[in-house]
Amino acid sequence: MPESPDQPYREGLPAVFDVVKRLRAPDGCPWDREQTHESLRQYLLEETYEVLEAIDTGDDAKLKEELGDLLLQVAMHAEIAEQEGRFDAAAVSEQAAVKMVSRHPHVFGSDQVADAEEVLRHWEDRKGREAHAAGRVEETPLDRVPASMPALAWALGLQKRAARVGFDYDDPRSAAEGVAEEARELAAAEAPAEVFDEVGDLLFAVVNLARKLRVNPEDALRVSGRRFMERYKAMNRRLRESGRSYREMSADELEAAWAATGAPAPD
Repeated sequence: MPESPDQPYREGLPAVFDVVKRLRAPDGCPWDREQTHESLRQYLLEETYEVLEAIDTGDDAKLKEELGDLLLQVAMHAEIAEQEGRFDAAAVSEQAAVKMVSRHPHVFGSDQVADAEEVLRHWEDRKGREAHAAGRVEETPLDRVPASMPALAWALGLQKRAARVGFDYDDPRSAAEGVAEEARELAAAEAPAEVFDEVGDLLFAVVNLARKLRVNPEDALRVSGRRFMERYKAMNRRLRESGRSYREMSADELEAAWAATGAPAPD
């Protein structure tokens, strides 16, 4: 590490790891020294979502900043583990590299693959063999999808893993029929518990249809939500300028006000 107090870290990738090591030192920052894997969970999640938001905006400067913040979280967790004598950042990097090489024999070995789908099938097969070798003989592909993920992403992950081993709809039309069937079952449901279950089944079916159409449902829903928000704001401005409120408008007037924003009125 350089002697200069103006830059107490090395250049390039080691920079953030040097800074974290200093922050966690006995004479470092009291707040950083108190952090644990558990206390940092919320920050890791927040930084991940901020990276996703930067990707959505297409702002390279923001993406670079947010990736740095996410890397800072990785550095913190690695430093905590090193101080406890468990592993260090180098071991994290090396283990990831070893895993990627072993799972890409079509790049680092002599295997041949036809397309990305075949890569994923081979990936799943290899993970299955690794689990079996480790004694996890009852583990299925679905068990390898973290249940702590947001529900929409978790559902998509379950469906993708099942599809990789052949459990899947034949085509988007079949998936669309599944959505229609779940919608009919929801419409016929009466008991609250039944309604609850059918709503979940319908959402799960919609995720399946999106996957078959090669649309990420999380991205599509986020864009739809933003579109709704912008159109709602436009309608809100017009109502405010006219001195009216939603509650004093009829259903037809609300529909007309919404249509004026350029979108079909919601049912």
